[in-house]
Amino acid sequence: MRAFRYLVLAGLLGAAVTAQAAPVTYQMDPHHTQVLFSWNHFGFSNPTAALGLGNGTIVFDEKDPAKSSVDVTLPLANLDTHVSALDEHLKKPDFFDADKFAVITFKSTKVEPAGANKYKVTGDLTVHGVTKPVVLDATLNKSGMHPMMKVQTVGFDATATLKRSDFGVGAYVPNVSDEIQVRITTEASVPKAVAAK
Repeated sequence: MRAFRYLVLAGLLGAAVTAQAAPVTYQMDPHHTQVLFSWNHFGFSNPTAALGLGNGTIVFDEKDPAKSSVDVTLPLANLDTHVSALDEHLKKPDFFDADKFAVITFKSTKVEPAGANKYKVTGDLTVHGVTKPVVLDATLNKSGMHPMMKVQTVGFDATATLKRSDFGVGAYVPNVSDEIQVRITTEASVPKAVAAK
């Protein structure tokens, strides 16, 4: 009977430790992360460009979203419109000025629940040396053990609308739209070295 009590006590202590350690840190997978932005070109078309991930960390607490956070770096060297001449033009001083401002960053300042599996992620977006607050509308697609990597994984989609002129990237407005649509999809996993502990 005494042994049983010890087992119950150990179980309760373990549960308490687990509850205290609820926020989990995930590394975003560059092979399963896309950061896309699109704009209108003279009313004729809506081109899309991709920003490749540099580094990305998500701290996620499903039970207490306020303890969650996001920190992402997007090098402009990875900018891809699928048109090499346009890639080079967007990196020039009249747009991103990538030689001077080589990365785009996003650091969350607040995460709030917004319905079932939905969140408002407010953060500081830095583009072209200018930092402005931006709100991402995020959806948790799935949380669980990744069947191939065998580590805890989360997947999110997120969207935002912003004005590029707010960041000093206003060339050719209004013929090339000021409003930019941003769409993000990502998978992020607990690093294997941490998961193995």
